[in-house]
Amino acid sequence: MSGNTYDGHVIDAHCHIASTRFIPLAFFEGLCRNVKVRLATTGVKKSLTELLDMYVKLSQDHQGDTLVTEMNSAGIAQAVLLLPDFTYVMKSELTIDEMFAEHHGILERHAGRFFVFGGVDPRWGADGLALFEKGVDEFGFAGLKLYPPCGYSPSDRMLYPFYEFCQARRLPVLLHIGPTSPALEFNWSHPDMLDRAAMDFPEVNFILAHGAVHYVDSCVSMCAYRPNVYLDISAFLASQHPQGWRAALADLFRMNINHKILFGTDWPLFRNSGGHRKVMDMFVAPDGPLSAVSSHQRTWLMSRNATRLLPEKQLASLPA
Repeated sequence: MSGNTYDGHVIDAHCHIASTRFIPLAFFEGLCRNVKVRLATTGVKKSLTELLDMYVKLSQDHQGDTLVTEMNSAGIAQAVLLLPDFTYVMKSELTIDEMFAEHHGILERHAGRFFVFGGVDPRWGADGLALFEKGVDEFGFAGLKLYPPCGYSPSDRMLYPFYEFCQARRLPVLLHIGPTSPALEFNWSHPDMLDRAAMDFPEVNFILAHGAVHYVDSCVSMCAYRPNVYLDISAFLASQHPQGWRAALADLFRMNINHKILFGTDWPLFRNSGGHRKVMDMFVAPDGPLSAVSSHQRTWLMSRNATRLLPEKQLASLPA
């Protein structure tokens, strides 16, 4: 990649398949309502229907082929695919069981490129736990994805059987932090809500998604003082830092927790900003947020922190 200052192995630790099979229309509708309001302040008038049609058109990469093409262009070797379970609170095209099977097919189609964290709403109870176990044992999934804005705390006792399984298999748990589609509840997504579970399961590694964007001070504090808590920087372009996302990341990388930070983009969030290639070029540019980070810490950020958390079995099965 021309202009890049980092040429090593890159793992994008936070991606999704851009597909209406996995993301409910109600989720998109909520996002579009916010976009409509924001565009109106710039004089651009778009109807909700027009915006929703645009999002739906951009969400037809059902098998991940476009994502892999983008990764190749950007020099990203591998990515973690996150499958949130919205099905308990929103109507979806597929059941969560069918989504697990579809993601297994994506793993086989793009061998060696992806790790999958399967999402399960804990309110499915024993059936949900059985599905997650199947995802790990039969489909080769590498972690648990939680979406608390669907209406539960990450420290709810309903989740403890999932954490016990993750502890036994040495699997990481990634949870959404901060606001999301206004179709969902925001009050469940503060990082402090993880604290009880992080204490009760010190052998389970937890990843705070979007930790460079939402509740940054709290996320940094959790990472600094809880040995089993990490954060990813996904959606970093959306930072509300008064000096912009580059300054936000530069500040974060000076907080002495670079051994706890995972690179991630939140694909397909920034497709309208130029895609993976442009985002990567901006991120690793000579004057970008990595400019003051030492070379060995860049390696931690871009891949090694992720590989430390991923299960050894999946890492060992990847092609050399």
